[in-house]
Amino acid sequence: MRFLWLLCALLCQGQVSFPRPIAELRAEALAARPPLETGHFREPDLTDLATLGGGLRFDIRYATPNNFMGTPLYSEARAFLERPAAEALLRAAATLRAEGYGLLIFDAYRPWYVTRMFWDATPEKLHGFVANPQKGSKHNRGCAVDLSLYYLNSGEPVAMPSAYDEMTPRAHPAYPGGTADERARRDLLRKIMTAHGFTVDKGEWWHFDYRDWPRYPILNIPFAEIRRAAGGQ
Repeated sequence: MRFLWLLCALLCQGQVSFPRPIAELRAEALAARPPLETGHFREPDLTDLATLGGGLRFDIRYATPNNFMGTPLYSEARAFLERPAAEALLRAAATLRAEGYGLLIFDAYRPWYVTRMFWDATPEKLHGFVANPQKGSKHNRGCAVDLSLYYLNSGEPVAMPSAYDEMTPRAHPAYPGGTADERARRDLLRKIMTAHGFTVDKGEWWHFDYRDWPRYPILNIPFAEIRRAAGGQ
């Protein structure tokens, strides 16, 4: 999400404080309802990426305290995408394997209530840094994924021109700095993801939106409910 690095920096410096306790914000967000949408949408078919193979690895930051809120936002460390997006992601992973890389997933589907929590926890003067819950996000539609690369031969994450969620000029997909190798890996990721139906976010090299995102509704389904519907434990 855009500018989370800056927001985190302000929080850590004590320049921003949450207006109310996180537990209170969570309760309100869970009780709220997403915006009503008009039009015809595809039936959601969220797929657990961990069940698909393809060498995908996971570092789900919002299931840990390692995020700008400083507390777990997800109930489980899982990543879901709408099935066509998930299948396209697997095709991208297969292409990258030939180059010696695997995909490292940071985030994918995000329940709407989490987007609401981001908004409510952020001071009004910083609302430009987070998604407006009245509009929702492509993550809420199960058609956005945050990811990077790892080396197949070692399992280690690659170095990119910036860290994940580091919202500085280094995060821009066309940032000219960093090393030649870092830029080459970033550009390879973009090239392969684009070839398989994704578009990179204009400010984040790691954020990719699947081309069919307008065809899916904003969702607010908890991870556990998705897993139960799929027959999981």
